[in-house]
This record gives sequence, structure tokens and C-alpha cells, in this order.
Amino acid sequence: MESWYYSALYAAIPLAALVVDTVYGDPRSNYHPVVLIGNLISFYENKLYPKVKTSNGNMFFRGMIVVLLVLLTVGLLTGFLVWLGNQAGILLYAALSTVILYFTMTPRALARDGLEIYHLLKDGDIVTARKRLSWIVGRDTENLEEGDIARGTIETVAENTTDGIISPLFYFLLFGPVGAMVYRAGNTMDSMLGYKNDRYLFFGRFAARLDDVLNYIPARITFVLFVVAAYLLQLDGKNAAKIGLRDAPKHPSPNGGYAEATVAGAMHVRLGGYNYYEGKPEFREYMGDPEVPLKADHIQTSIMMMYGATILFILVESVLIFWLW
Repeated sequence: MESWYYSALYAAIPLAALVVDTVYGDPRSNYHPVVLIGNLISFYENKLYPKVKTSNGNMFFRGMIVVLLVLLTVGLLTGFLVWLGNQAGILLYAALSTVILYFTMTPRALARDGLEIYHLLKDGDIVTARKRLSWIVGRDTENLEEGDIARGTIETVAENTTDGIISPLFYFLLFGPVGAMVYRAGNTMDSMLGYKNDRYLFFGRFAARLDDVLNYIPARITFVLFVVAAYLLQLDGKNAAKIGLRDAPKHPSPNGGYAEATVAGAMHVRLGGYNYYEGKPEFREYMGDPEVPLKADHIQTSIMMMYGATILFILVESVLIFWLW
């Protein structure tokens, strides 16, 4: 009887984390774990980034050491907290695990950002919508019209369903709260170091490749979840699967296309195309077919798909935890 109680308690952790996120959202605080991880990355980067020009190989090696040090530090600190919680009893362990998983997930933050832009577009305030979009994408937004603003928002919601939700849940399933937080550290390093510019081309390459590896399986799980969510939401699940498989390999990321193309297929819209960065055009391969013009309403639909995928995976994960942990 006691083992069933423990299994049920562990299985409830992902759902509890989603409930906490739904109620409180992602707090904007200097003490948020992801902010602290960012500070840690900057600390190690400042210590190891060379002061004088050096070889590309040395830059790569130094960047790899930064990544390993961050992962080790985050893993040890999170592991110590979890150990303390476990020593204090199963209830405190479960509560602490819930809080840690909650800090690694971002469904409400994604929904909040998307819905803010959606409402601005519906109110006709395209100038503010452009500015709000610039907070969540790196492209130039000053001259975008409704369709391109919707496209940028949908692409962000879709791709971050993998990075910000499914991946931390996946690593929680495999390695518990430590796995979820270490994954978040790896993903944050990609966001901070994984650029293809002069400073980070070699220094950040290991971080970028690690993020690709970490998200490889979760991205493909997201594809399946989006297809099922499309059917449940009475969208075109068959087309979601078709376009996801057809167009995902075109994406510059080995993982991003499995979310973006599948969402595009479900809604019969086209994502991708030309973006401008500091005035310079950059073409990203198209995802989906332009059967329906992109509108603000598609943002709302993408958020529904994100929540559908999240709930589906949490239900499956909770069952697996109950029987396997």
C-alpha cells in the first residue's frame, strides 16, 4: 500500500507543476533559477573567454569547459537540494520536485506572450504588437504587418513548446528534478552562447550542438503530440502529420521544424520565409502551404495546440512514472 502511495505522489508531480505554472506563471525576478543560471554562465564565460586572439580549436575547448562547468554546478546544487528534501521526507521531496519542475517549464509564459500580441492585433494596435513581438524574437519587427507578426508569434510558440515544456518534462521523466534543471541549464547556454557571430562561432559551438542533442528526441515527441492535439481540437491532424514529416527537415535547426511544420499543417498556413536582422534579409525555408492567410486568430489556435500537447504529455508521463518509478 505504501509503495502505491509513493508512486501516486511521484506521478502527481508533473500535473502539480503545470497547476502551479497556470496559477502563478513564470515570475520575472532576478532570483529566478534561469536568471541565476544565466549569471553563472556569464561568470564562467568571463573567466574562460580569452583576452587575446587564439586558435579556433582553443576557443571551442574553452567553450566546452564552460558548458561542462555550468552543467556540473547546476547538477550538484540541484542534487543537493533534492537530497535535503528527500532527507526531510517524501512530502517535502515531492513539493521541492514540483517547484523545480515548475521553474523549468514555461507554458503560461508562452501563452501570455502570444495572447498579448493576439489582443493587440485584434484591437488594431499594430505598432504596439510589433514592439511586443520584438521582445520574443530576434528579427526586425518595425515594418511587419499582421500576417508576419502572427507568423513570428506562432513560430515562437511552436518551437518553444519543445524547448520550454516537452524537453524539461522528458528529462524529468528520465532523471527526476535534477534532469529537468540540468536540461534548462543546457538550453539557456544555447540561448546565450550559441550564436554564429565572431565572438561565439567557435566558443559557443559546443553549447549549440549540445542543445541540438538534448532536444532531438523531445522534438519528435512534440511532433506526435501536436498531431494528436490537432485531432482533438478538430483541426487537420492528417495534414499536420503530412506537413510535419515533409517540411521539418528543411528547417535550419535539426529539431525546430518538427514543431513549426506540424502546427502549420494543422492550420493550413505557411510559416518561414524572409526575416530581416539589422536590415539584412535572411530566408528560412517555408513550413506548410499558404492555403489560409495568416491572421491573429491563428496565434490563439497555436496556443491551444501548445496546451493540448502539454496536457497529453503530462498524462502519459504521469502514468509512466506511476508504473515505473
